[in-house]
Amino acid sequence: MCILGLSSFAYNFAWLVCYPNPINESYGWHLQYLTIIGLSLAAITFTVGLLADLTMSPRLFAFKNALSVASAPMECLISMLYWGLRAIDPKLVLPDWAPPLPLLTDLGFHAVPAVSLVIDLLFFSPPYTIAFAPSLGLSGCIAFGYWFWIERCYQYNQFYPYPIFNLLSTGERIGLFVGSAVLMTLSTGALIWAYQLVNGREDGPQTGGEARKPKQYGNGKAQ
Repeated sequence: MCILGLSSFAYNFAWLVCYPNPINESYGWHLQYLTIIGLSLAAITFTVGLLADLTMSPRLFAFKNALSVASAPMECLISMLYWGLRAIDPKLVLPDWAPPLPLLTDLGFHAVPAVSLVIDLLFFSPPYTIAFAPSLGLSGCIAFGYWFWIERCYQYNQFYPYPIFNLLSTGERIGLFVGSAVLMTLSTGALIWAYQLVNGREDGPQTGGEARKPKQYGNGKAQ
């Protein structure tokens, strides 16, 4: 799974270099886009996972699984926001100067990362042990950290990566990022529910959101 995912991600990054646009020369490069930040985190997650598979290192498996707690829900959020806003009006996420992406490339950026990370979680990884409050805190940090980042980029570039930000007041942007944090938290809960549906529920006492530590074999999947 890691090799397939990394192959797709490498193609996506190569596309950014082979088909440059004004973003390539701007402050923040393509990392102004939440899509590319999520893609980068997904690539790091799978790179660590591949190294864990090759070395059978328990620490690398644990690190990869910790990264997945952020990367999988984040990619689910990105896919829902992108396709949802695009269905309402493509101009909310695609600037006028940007040519439309080919379908396969568009899917590679905005669907494949989420699908591959979810498959990896459900079939090749142990269950999440994060509770609601830490999940909401993590999602909030990502959402408002991204807001701070794009505002910094705006100071240098005088434009936002997504046109929707030009249409929103400060209060509306706060609402957007709060809503995004909540949606990412709900995505984490949905992934936990889906894992239990596919693999069965992990029984055992919990303390502070920490489930019974599962026994690990090879790829880190709970047995």
